[in-house]
Amino acid sequence: MLTADNDALHVPVLTRTVIDLLAPALSGESALLIDCTLGMGGHAEAFLAEFPNVTVVGIDRDPQAIELASARLERFGERFRAVHATYDDVDLVASDAGGYADAILMDLGVSSLQLDAEERGFSYSVDAPLDMRMDSSGGMSAKDLLATASAGEIARILRVYGEEKFASRIADAIVRRRVNEPLTRTGELVDIVRESIPAAARRTGGNPAKRTFQALRIAVNDELAVLEAALPRAIESLRVGGRIAVESYQSLEDRIVKEAFAKGATSTTPAGLPVELETHKPYLRQLTRGALKAPDAEIARNPRSASVRLRAVERVSPTPPHMFNPQNYRGVR
Repeated sequence: MLTADNDALHVPVLTRTVIDLLAPALSGESALLIDCTLGMGGHAEAFLAEFPNVTVVGIDRDPQAIELASARLERFGERFRAVHATYDDVDLVASDAGGYADAILMDLGVSSLQLDAEERGFSYSVDAPLDMRMDSSGGMSAKDLLATASAGEIARILRVYGEEKFASRIADAIVRRRVNEPLTRTGELVDIVRESIPAAARRTGGNPAKRTFQALRIAVNDELAVLEAALPRAIESLRVGGRIAVESYQSLEDRIVKEAFAKGATSTTPAGLPVELETHKPYLRQLTRGALKAPDAEIARNPRSASVRLRAVERVSPTPPHMFNPQNYRGVR
């Protein structure tokens, strides 16, 4: 049974590095941190313990995560509050909390809670119901998707979200299988993937089902669309001087983060002008050179940190009027 005091459920990644990156924005008498991906509350707990002046609002779409994290963080009283939502509502959450956040954290991907809860169907190493919903109270499950999507759509999902070279072969095998009986278990899907990939390609790279499970999880939870909407809203929710840090675990996520941060950190002054226009100066400052990775010692303690890519920026000025999109901040100023 999952409990709030089961430390094995969630070992937060790069905690000290994230704290150090966001600390300068949290030095005020009363500071607000929005943890967009609350999970089991590991990062939130570290910030609440380190900064007595900080209030944390945690967002998560998973009701179980909110329940367990709230129990874990109960000792901090009114300094912690949880919100059941997808994190592309970060601007509305910030508005409800007063308008601007001092710091924002996103720790993307599937949480340890979800991976370790076998009945959720996120893991390819354990036979379980084929679900993969981060919010299991509603929406289409992986079982539903594989029962209704065409072979072409399944192949597209596997190719785009999983970068799976054998996407078409796997998709065709899934469609052939469901003619006789639906796929309902993760073990059935693992067998189909293994049988669809040539033996030579199965010898390296770990479990051959890894890319398929990643792709289906992203599709079921619409993860990349949520991230693309959330990043500009998070940036607009920061006060000037505020900071945002994002931990990504696969290349598609990291690319979206990299592009969003680069957009704000690049001057839009037209080429050829002798001076930089004030209203076209960058409104973000990069805090990391490229993406930071976990050190070997942390990877040894927590193997799930091996794929992390951490990027962070500081908001140095308001977004220039010509670049501001009202959909990027829907709250009340």
